[in-house]
Amino acid sequence: MTEITVAALQLAFSADMDANIANVSRLVREAASRGAQVILPPELFEGEYFCRVEDEGLFANARPTAEHPAVLAMQSLASELKVSIPTSFFEADGPHHYNSLAMIGPDGKVQGVYRKSHIPDGPGYEEKFYFRPGNTGFKVWDGPAESKGAKLGVGICWDQWYPETARAMMLMGAEVLFYPTAIGSEPHDTSLDTARLWRRAMVGHAVSNVVPVVAANRIGVEHDQTFYGTSFICDERGDILAELGRDEEGVIAATIDIDRVKRHRAAFGFFRDRRPELYGRLTADI
Repeated sequence: MTEITVAALQLAFSADMDANIANVSRLVREAASRGAQVILPPELFEGEYFCRVEDEGLFANARPTAEHPAVLAMQSLASELKVSIPTSFFEADGPHHYNSLAMIGPDGKVQGVYRKSHIPDGPGYEEKFYFRPGNTGFKVWDGPAESKGAKLGVGICWDQWYPETARAMMLMGAEVLFYPTAIGSEPHDTSLDTARLWRRAMVGHAVSNVVPVVAANRIGVEHDQTFYGTSFICDERGDILAELGRDEEGVIAATIDIDRVKRHRAAFGFFRDRRPELYGRLTADI
């Protein structure tokens, strides 16, 4: 039997980067103490979710991968604890800026960088002002050796709403999907609560791809936005294995039997019965 233990972190963030990194580090240690091998913090945990406004001064906070404090801190921690940490950060690459994720392995090295493919633009989530659409394509990485290298796929926040993201990573061999997130209230419509939609979208990916999903969100009130947490881990049938509430700080963890998941995926036949020759419309401009 091949198993992998995964974890998601949920917490609030402030404008103090050092404090945010310290708080994430504390929860990473807790997750590792519970046997987690892959530990997922929320999106852009270096600070407050700054994309609620358009402020050119905030571009100064971006850093190259090799210099970003959040990446460096997680590299050190991953090496010490022998865990993998998918690390979201605000990346600068010359004159370009991306919403990126460094996949840090248990040796503390960056296995690669994924740049967010789908960039939202709306009240309170004005990411197109800050980020170019990612140019890396979707990524899948080898997991811990103890899991026999179980393949890990990661999408970032808005990516999680797109079935194409999940399916593309599955076709690349992903065996667990991870989604770091920063999502909460909608400033333009206080009656709109997307928490249940957010979860349903990802549970749908789990069911239609027969794959476990791990989602980590932030909590707390930042200016006029309330982030609704509800981080969760579900299995390949969409059943919830672990979850947190709307305002709970903490760690959730679950152990996944990769061999069982593979059997279930094969038995459902979703990949056997695909008809790629009929899907050309999916890649055509509307």
